[in-house]
Amino acid sequence: MARWRASLRLLGLAEVALLLLAGCERHAPLAIAVIPRTCGTIMWEPEHSGAQATALQLGARIYWNAPTREDDVEGQIAMVERVSSENYEGIILAPDQARSLITPIRRAMQRGLSIVVIGSPLPVPAGERLSYVLNDEEAGGRIAGQRIATILHGTGSVAILGIDSDITGIMTRARSLEQFLVSKYPRIRIIKRSGSFNVPHEQQVAEETLKGNPDLDAVVALTATSTFGALSALGNVRSGRQIRIVAFDPDSLNFENPNLDSEVLEDTQKMGVDAVRLVVAKIHGQREPLVTQCEPLLVTRENVHSAEVGQLTSMDWRPEHLRRTWGVATWGAAP
Repeated sequence: MARWRASLRLLGLAEVALLLLAGCERHAPLAIAVIPRTCGTIMWEPEHSGAQATALQLGARIYWNAPTREDDVEGQIAMVERVSSENYEGIILAPDQARSLITPIRRAMQRGLSIVVIGSPLPVPAGERLSYVLNDEEAGGRIAGQRIATILHGTGSVAILGIDSDITGIMTRARSLEQFLVSKYPRIRIIKRSGSFNVPHEQQVAEETLKGNPDLDAVVALTATSTFGALSALGNVRSGRQIRIVAFDPDSLNFENPNLDSEVLEDTQKMGVDAVRLVVAKIHGQREPLVTQCEPLLVTRENVHSAEVGQLTSMDWRPEHLRRTWGVATWGAAP
């Protein structure tokens, strides 16, 4: 009888230990990998703050890493492959290239990870394991088009630089911009140039465009790289006239260069907030929209120091900071 009681006691202790281990596992923070196009810029660091603050509120843990250059597609693929094989339950990705990331993302979904692609979409339909939080590129194209029309008073010439067929969002913004100008301001002549995330190439394309179009009035640079190339080219090519630049996805909000007229800025902070919410909701079996969009903002010398722009570019990851803005709340609680 004593031996039987001892056996029961040991069995009870083992069950308690298993329950404790199960409880620890159940309450361990959800691990989510966040991989932007690159890091350390005014465009992508706000995503970090949004994702981090939301993760803290929802009981998740963020791993943040990115290539040092936006043209390092192989580096981004390697990151996706690595986190897919480790103990992560979700990935938030801003793809450096659309086609090359298809296979790694499909492999991650096959391994059971929940994926949210932000910024620009992949040619993969949304579904149970894949959602999108996208920049509204149609709106961005119209915003840039209206700014160009205002600058040129409805007539003149504009070069569209940085058209990159590897990034779906860039192609959408280019098409939206062109359609807006053609339909509403037919007296504005459009010059289009293909681009990439390679800085020397973008500078060369910009210089050739300036030399080949001495009557050029304005430039729309569709990427941070094409913006850098255009500003550098203007310093090297003396055109004898002011050529104003409307830039997308800037590395900074520095308006010291007189040729830089304005910048169309993505709301990557809200993308980070929404993406973490989506991943956690998927893991908890909750149904959420498969595709959402965030509208960009036109930043000019007049509004660059406004509260709205300050919020959009904030790198403050404290939950209290975002709760006032986006209504971030603890999982299961009312905002």
